[in-house]
Amino acid sequence: MPPSDLDRLRSISPAEALRWWAEAGVDLAIDETPHDRFAESRQGVGNPGGGGEKTPAARAARIEPSAIAPPDEALRSARAMAAGAASLEELRRALESFEGCGLKATATQLVFSDGAPDAKLMLIGEAPGGEEDRIGRPFVGKAGQLLDRMLAAIDLDRSKVYIANVVPWRPPGNRTPTLQETAICLPFIRRQIELVSPRIIGCLGASSAQTLLGVKEGITRVRGKWFDYPLGEKAIPALAMLHPAFLLRQPAHKRWAWRDLRALARALAETGKSE
Repeated sequence: MPPSDLDRLRSISPAEALRWWAEAGVDLAIDETPHDRFAESRQGVGNPGGGGEKTPAARAARIEPSAIAPPDEALRSARAMAAGAASLEELRRALESFEGCGLKATATQLVFSDGAPDAKLMLIGEAPGGEEDRIGRPFVGKAGQLLDRMLAAIDLDRSKVYIANVVPWRPPGNRTPTLQETAICLPFIRRQIELVSPRIIGCLGASSAQTLLGVKEGITRVRGKWFDYPLGEKAIPALAMLHPAFLLRQPAHKRWAWRDLRALARALAETGKSE
């Protein structure tokens, strides 16, 4: 490595290095010191039945497969627990006690919702990110700050909308939730929609639109289009929208997002006239 590169690496502060690792998705320290896991494996250290003692941090980080229900059993349990929740608070408690999704074991906490439970507009994203996982509220990071500005552009704020995610626990490293994880969490977000009973739904991003509206195309093809979300004997108008995180990566698409916001505002105004 050239001397100039070494000098640059030496000049990086511990805080900068930590920030770099966090942005790369490495956000969980298993222990205070590095371990040669190959040597430990040969010596039987850390293996079940191998006689080695695990550190408390390693025990906490390890996910026991037996603690997570098989997918079919987890889905049945999710459906039963979601259906049995008569209020949003009961639904929150059901999710807090639910053990069928492995994401719960790696997340810091449940990220349930934010905003007004009686709102006309419900916005639904994919899953929490790092800041959401730390604070416990959806859309509070950079994407959430952009969402706040988007809402303000049509005279709305968090006190006038209800915000949630399809998956309420953060996937490690902010990866996309798997189809299995999404399917297991789906009964809970469906019940959440039933309990809020909004007049309009905004699906933020491809995952939300594909999961809740059944669309197959990418979000850039379906954004701005209205769909019917079935709810009992009625259907709720649902708009497929670009996710704020996507807009941060692709700012040129903000003009399309503005069109969708205006369509959302017009639809909300029409619901007010019909009351």
